[in-house]
Amino acid sequence: MAGLTINNVTKKFQAFEALKDVSIDVREGEFLAVLGPSGCGKTTLLRIIAGFEQVSQGEIRIGGKVVSSAKLNVAPENRRIGIVFQNYALWPHMTVAENIGYSLKIAKTPTAEREQRVSEALKLVDMQGYGDRAPANLSGGQRQRVALARCLVATPELVLFDEPLANLDVHLRASMEDEFADFHKRTGTTIVYITHDQSEAMALADRIAVMDQGRLVQLDTPHKLYHEPATPMVASFISQGMVLPVEVTSSGVDGTCAASLFGQPITLRCRPSGDPRGTALACCRSEMVRIVGQGEAGFEGKIMRVVYQGGLARIEFAPDAAPDVTVHFVQADPITLEPGQTAKLAFAGGWRIPSEGAI
Repeated sequence: MAGLTINNVTKKFQAFEALKDVSIDVREGEFLAVLGPSGCGKTTLLRIIAGFEQVSQGEIRIGGKVVSSAKLNVAPENRRIGIVFQNYALWPHMTVAENIGYSLKIAKTPTAEREQRVSEALKLVDMQGYGDRAPANLSGGQRQRVALARCLVATPELVLFDEPLANLDVHLRASMEDEFADFHKRTGTTIVYITHDQSEAMALADRIAVMDQGRLVQLDTPHKLYHEPATPMVASFISQGMVLPVEVTSSGVDGTCAASLFGQPITLRCRPSGDPRGTALACCRSEMVRIVGQGEAGFEGKIMRVVYQGGLARIEFAPDAAPDVTVHFVQADPITLEPGQTAKLAFAGGWRIPSEGAI
């Protein structure tokens, strides 16, 4: 095992900055997910860690050893890194065992040792007895496990996953998530997991690095990312949080502040140190929305869309006080709301997104 340090890394492709001053410290044995929309820089970051690209500024350390800087780039084969690709990258003319042991064969590892290590790798991914099969005779999930075994046979200090579940169906993804979690628990290997799927990241990672436009915008546990997003981008990206305008009227030191949302009072969670009063943004989650009666406090508006999702429906609502803003929430069966219907809603709470630059 080895830790990974990404220190003030910038990567330029001519005038374009794909990464901008990114710093992440991955602890030994940690499972870190790197999450973000397409074009955010996460694949460039993986390629730099692997050694396929050289940094323009900053440095990469693995186990305390510098492997990449503006003046140095250790070759990928000398970094003791394993990579599990999205498309498996298995040789179709080789058996499972031959695929797994290919790197050892190239390294001229003695046959007996090579066979033993291949057998151990197959056992780690629960594929004993599959060594003589061809990749074409395996399911997608089995091929992914073979790709993982091929990575492990070289005893890497760090394992990189490049969107490994993107080509699998929904049911198989859930099964492979369990496989990856069990593998990490058994081996304690340091893992960097690149993905655009936040459900994967939330389910697997100890911490998640959220990237946007080449920058690291927040590095936190899944729980904290959900409940305390640092920016409007993180708030809206993680689980489709609603970013809503509020007027903060008082900011206490107890981790809450009073505010007005669509003309109605609301108590928000906020940083203990507080932020200035005045116009701000709040992250509100759909589970905090409730329908209220006409005699109760709340804000009125119109149901714009009802999307049935099996057992529940996503309801989209436009407040009268801000018709251009969309509030969404879920109603379980039986679905009683219809487009065009008026309703009155209230929020049970939310999170005041810190002022720009506050975190």
